[in-house]
Amino acid sequence: MDVPRQVQDKLAQFQNLQNQLQMVSIQRQQLTLGNTDISNAKKELDKVSDERVYRMVGPLLLETNKDEGLKYLEDESESATNKIKLLEGQERKLAEKLNQMRDELNAMIKPQNP
Repeated sequence: MDVPRQVQDKLAQFQNLQNQLQMVSIQRQQLTLGNTDISNAKKELDKVSDERVYRMVGPLLLETNKDEGLKYLEDESESATNKIKLLEGQERKLAEKLNQMRDELNAMIKPQNP
């Protein structure tokens, strides 16, 4: 049985959307893990009594003070949180499109009763 070209095209679009959703989900998960690391770093930094701390910048370890370190972590956390919210919105939209397209595909594939 040959699959009509229209169904093949719709299936290709469906698979493309699935891949997009998977990529967005992976990005969101990575940012969420990064945000957890930032939260843990802030907790540890709060325990430090010394005002002098160090921060990794690429391959370098730079000296900074505790307040600047906390500010940096706060900024990074806020940025990650904003990106996570954006990705969650993209995930919802992609999931809605996938569900709609799944329904369309089912209607196209379903045997027609004469």
